[in-house]
Amino acid sequence: MVNHVIRRAVRDDVSTIVGFNQSMAMETEGKSLDSGTLTSGVEAVFDNPEHGFYIVCDIDGKASACLMITYEWSDWRNGLFWWIQSVYVKKEFRGSGLFKSMYNYIKTLVDKDKSIAGIRLYVDDDNILAQNVYRRVGMQKSHYKMFEYLHPE
Repeated sequence: MVNHVIRRAVRDDVSTIVGFNQSMAMETEGKSLDSGTLTSGVEAVFDNPEHGFYIVCDIDGKASACLMITYEWSDWRNGLFWWIQSVYVKKEFRGSGLFKSMYNYIKTLVDKDKSIAGIRLYVDDDNILAQNVYRRVGMQKSHYKMFEYLHPE
């Protein structure tokens, strides 16, 4: 485990988060994201806290991993689910426990707040490596499948 610090992201992290998201999209989907749209999207999280927040992992004062938390209201549980999204760990730090540290940071916040029903995330069916990481931190596969409609571009 490398020496690191987990913290909530601040506006000064926007360009780093944008870069991480661009790298993740290229690695996972072979997709190039528009910098302007992505920057506006990341800034919107800071401008509208009801959208969510980012967690960053610093190594030697430099952001080396991050993820975003968004919210889903559950009427069944009368509480929020926190959704983990946009997970990125720099290649040189993968396998060193950074995701686990960020997850534990979030889990500690959730465990202290009864209004939060739990933590969820989605993962590509073919991303077995990530699925194994999520199992190792204590998450369980749910019985739900995700469907979506995307606005035509």
